[in-house]
Amino acid sequence: MVPFSILDLSPVAEGSTVRQSLESSARMAQKAEEFGYKRFWLAEHHGMPGIASAATAVVIGHVGAATKRIRIGSGGIMLPNHSPLVIAEQFGTLEALFPGRIDLGLGRAPGTDMRTAQALRRNLEAGANSFPNDVVELQQLLGTPVENQAILAVPGNGSHIPIWLLGSSLYSAQLAAMLGLPYAFASHFAPDMLLDAIAIYRNRFRPSAVLDKPYVIVGVMGAMAATDEEARYHFTSAQQQFVNLRRNVRGPFPRPVTDMESFWSPMEKMNVEHTLRYAVVGSPKTADAKLTEFLGETQADEVIISMPIHDIEARLRSVELFAGLGNFMRAAA
Repeated sequence: MVPFSILDLSPVAEGSTVRQSLESSARMAQKAEEFGYKRFWLAEHHGMPGIASAATAVVIGHVGAATKRIRIGSGGIMLPNHSPLVIAEQFGTLEALFPGRIDLGLGRAPGTDMRTAQALRRNLEAGANSFPNDVVELQQLLGTPVENQAILAVPGNGSHIPIWLLGSSLYSAQLAAMLGLPYAFASHFAPDMLLDAIAIYRNRFRPSAVLDKPYVIVGVMGAMAATDEEARYHFTSAQQQFVNLRRNVRGPFPRPVTDMESFWSPMEKMNVEHTLRYAVVGSPKTADAKLTEFLGETQADEVIISMPIHDIEARLRSVELFAGLGNFMRAAA
């Protein structure tokens, strides 16, 4: 019985606006809640014309106001870009607005190019190197204040918001195990170290006050439709986006195309298909088989699905189709 969740980047689709993309995120969260998904997370990215979730805490508040029960949060906040106190205050505010529904997923990467990262006005090297200490500091700021504690997060202190560590390498797996925190691996775009990271996390896990045994979320890209052909068509938007990223071409989230062969080179095709090898793309029958195989391989506790589909109606239909897979069960928050 594996819960499903959704990771959203508020894609700014070609031909649409940022406002429309944020409205689409709210609609997607409502659909996810309707069909019993466990969480709806948003990711922090900066300087990308095709992504509208840079002010992640603000967008979480937006989808929170549009929903009633589903857990909402970050997948994730890139902690080197921020002081722990600022994040404690932001998420403490969200917890006050949406009590019992907030998750705080943390990543170590900047979530952007180096120039934009520098413009965020943090010492990038120090931020990455101090990540473990910043996580612990954030835990303390969100925990019960101790006597004569000099710095208080208001709102935030005493909220005990669940913290998740996110990663695409072995580093965060080791840290999550050491701190006894739940762990989410970004296998939707970084598949190579997935199994090693999960093994390290489970083998080295130390029970903590917040978690008594390992808990693993794995990520997949997903596009479901009535037929394999239609799903593959919608997924060409994501494939183009990954090619554009490698070409350093910045633009809105592209419309799907009927012919990818004329768009990418053989080397680009090989690289993108390797990167997206865990993607679940197809009809319900095809998707069911792919997910069954993936979960058999990972033994994950939860799957979080990113659905990079240009057309919002097709995206909402994909949310509904994933929820209908017979071999899995979503548990509403």
